[in-house]
Amino acid sequence: MLGRWLPYDSMRRNIVLGGVLPLFIILAAIGIMDKIVMPIVTRQGKEFPLPDFNGQRLVEAQISLDNLDLNYVIASEEYSPGKPHGIILNQYPIPGTKVKPGRDIKFVVSLGQKLVPIPNVAGKSVRQAMLELESAGLRLGEIAWAFSDTIPEKVVVFSYPAAESEIPLGSHVNLMVNRGRASTFTYMPNAVGLTLDEAVKRIEDKSLKVGIVSYRINENYLPETVLEQSEPEGTELDVSTEIDLVVSATE
Repeated sequence: MLGRWLPYDSMRRNIVLGGVLPLFIILAAIGIMDKIVMPIVTRQGKEFPLPDFNGQRLVEAQISLDNLDLNYVIASEEYSPGKPHGIILNQYPIPGTKVKPGRDIKFVVSLGQKLVPIPNVAGKSVRQAMLELESAGLRLGEIAWAFSDTIPEKVVVFSYPAAESEIPLGSHVNLMVNRGRASTFTYMPNAVGLTLDEAVKRIEDKSLKVGIVSYRINENYLPETVLEQSEPEGTELDVSTEIDLVVSATE
């Protein structure tokens, strides 16, 4: 005889135990390797240079991070002039650092331009108004004149933009100042940083005169740039007072 014939049920049991079941185990093992073991091995072994996300919007950077299997954490948020809200200012690790998938990347993100309210300086002297503006992180702008007998002389009538308006930190605030009936006094404008021609015009617009112009070698500024003025900005002066200037020269 070629062999002994097995009953049908016994034959099916042998096939299941000897063929199908081992195949199932093999497929299950492949699945475990593919879904669990390989990602762990990949994450532990594969590194790549971190891209530069500085200057990107956070929503744009997130797309790239997702494609690289990276996460992000906002470490801090800061006000930044000229940088819109949501722009990445800094990152850690720095660009080019070797990282692995799954790494957390820390970002410093811009809150945009900080806005501050304009203090109410009406009824105050120009000097006091300038100090209050500086305390608020603002700067004195142009001074215009009003003529009124019902308001004390030499005091601020109003500011423009108006008090309590919110404007970017470091902005200039212009003042309207009462001169009363007489027009025998004025205020010193800021001429530092202007060209000599611009400074002369600004000084003369305030009914002042340019006095002695001396030169100092300073290669950090373009020639003919005003470095110093003899009277501080906002100083009350008689009309036609002479203002001395120090101007940059290259040699």
